[in-house]
Amino acid sequence: MKAVFLPGDGYGRPGPSRGDPMTSLQLKRVYQPLEASDGTRILVDRLWPRGVTKEKAGIDLWLKDIAPSDALRKRFHGKPEDWDAFCVAYAEELERGAAQAAAVAELRERLREGPLTLLYAARDEAHNNAVALKAWLERGGG
Repeated sequence: MKAVFLPGDGYGRPGPSRGDPMTSLQLKRVYQPLEASDGTRILVDRLWPRGVTKEKAGIDLWLKDIAPSDALRKRFHGKPEDWDAFCVAYAEELERGAAQAAAVAELRERLREGPLTLLYAARDEAHNNAVALKAWLERGGG
């Protein structure tokens, strides 16, 4: 796995939290403004979002390998009626690849350190890879 580390925090975000790590995991469109409660901001899309600079988005880490494959992304793009099938196929990708396993391990380690926000670019806030990834993590995936 090749994690892309981006410029440090510098946004006044809080340090590590206590309690259930999954309560510290949230989702946000990369275009939404930074908030102190975001914690570590991790981009989970394979493609860099259009019109966004690293600095403006405040992205701490880009985990490309945790994103769905190009083939899976293209197969389900714009088809919310196939959401359940996408979630199953994406979970299978997350569970079978070495690069994906390393990215999941990195994500879980960051989550143990404190609040974490998964960033995505999709317009559909209910049907995107970050939503599917969060649900998979909450079910104990990885």
